[in-house]
Amino acid sequence: MGLLENTITGRKRRSSHAHVVAELGSAIVSGSIPEGSLLPNDAELSLRFGVSRTVLRETMKTLAAKRLVEPKAKVGTRVLDKSSWNFFDPDVLGWRCDAGIDPEFIEHLAEIRLALEPAAAAAAARQASHEDIVSLYVIAAKFDNVNHTPESIAKVDLEFHLAVARISGNPFMRSASGLIEAALAISFKLSSPASAPETISEIASNHLRIVHAIAARDEDAAVKSMRHVIEVGKERTRGAVRQP
Repeated sequence: MGLLENTITGRKRRSSHAHVVAELGSAIVSGSIPEGSLLPNDAELSLRFGVSRTVLRETMKTLAAKRLVEPKAKVGTRVLDKSSWNFFDPDVLGWRCDAGIDPEFIEHLAEIRLALEPAAAAAAARQASHEDIVSLYVIAAKFDNVNHTPESIAKVDLEFHLAVARISGNPFMRSASGLIEAALAISFKLSSPASAPETISEIASNHLRIVHAIAARDEDAAVKSMRHVIEVGKERTRGAVRQP
């Protein structure tokens, strides 16, 4: 289950390992466990979470892979600086969203999307097959529904942007899926375009413009249209954060 689905449903089914990873990971990302600090020893953590040493070892391996911690022999497990964290990891992004959304985070998320997604749209314009273009038109048509709920339009939005990343043919573009999903999860929580029929119509038109550009093999128009969609979403979300 992805970040957007978890945000929509609130369901988080976890094994013992996943539970401990989530508890420690979210505490680190939120700052409850400070950067540079040492985690409690294995005996204390095993007792606190009621898990075996084996589960705890696997937990530390998972957190280390996310670049949140670094174990050192005879020293312990140290929390790494924020600059080391892997923000492309869906869990880390999810914990960052849970820790609180501020204008700076929204700006950073939009900046990396603007660096990647317009390029994906241009690549899609170069090499999309007829079937790819038809599939994009089918997805884009789903936006134009005045009965959209915040949940339903967020799912269509994610489907569309992931499709463009896939059609680009660049596997590195697909790695941006967690960032896209995080941005849409924030939008769902704060400022869904489903709030008004005219906003839904605008969103539908903006995404259709991307498909038209890809279908016309117009890379410049694809870049411009994708940038516009991301900028509009950023401003809508920032406006919601600024509201008292």
